[in-house]
Amino acid sequence: MFHTIRVRQARLRAGFLAEESGSSLIEFGVSITLLLLIIFGVMDCSRALYAYHFVSNAARDATRYAMVRGSSWNNASCTSAFSASCTAGSTDVTNYVKAMTPMGFSANQLLVNTTWPGTTVKGTDCSATNVNNTPGCVVNVQVSYTFNFVLPFLPKNSLLLSSTSKVVIAQ
Repeated sequence: MFHTIRVRQARLRAGFLAEESGSSLIEFGVSITLLLLIIFGVMDCSRALYAYHFVSNAARDATRYAMVRGSSWNNASCTSAFSASCTAGSTDVTNYVKAMTPMGFSANQLLVNTTWPGTTVKGTDCSATNVNNTPGCVVNVQVSYTFNFVLPFLPKNSLLLSSTSKVVIAQ
């Protein structure tokens, strides 16, 4: 009698195990899908963070570029906008920022707005075209980048990343 009960229990266990043999494959498929979505989501968000870091540094570097290349800067041997002896105008600052755009990012989605608001200590209006880079004026550089996520489950709208930097022109 005990032998018969044991045989029946063994058959029941074997039947349950036989019916659940494919469940581990389905569980693995669901788990690996979720894991890969999380990994690629983190990578795409890291790209967005890298783009913001670039925009922030580009604004600071462009401001420094404009600060040291004011109207009193020696421009006698100016051969290109990237030469160390050229004064910086709005177009020069834009070209400087677009030239340092990293791989994987489009320079076409990069907007650079350079302004010289306010007046100098001597009362010179810095917004005039011919005196905008006079020493004592404040140069304001705003860099914006339109970032698009790659993965379909992340926001489909573009993310506008922007950073502004201001500094007084030294030379």
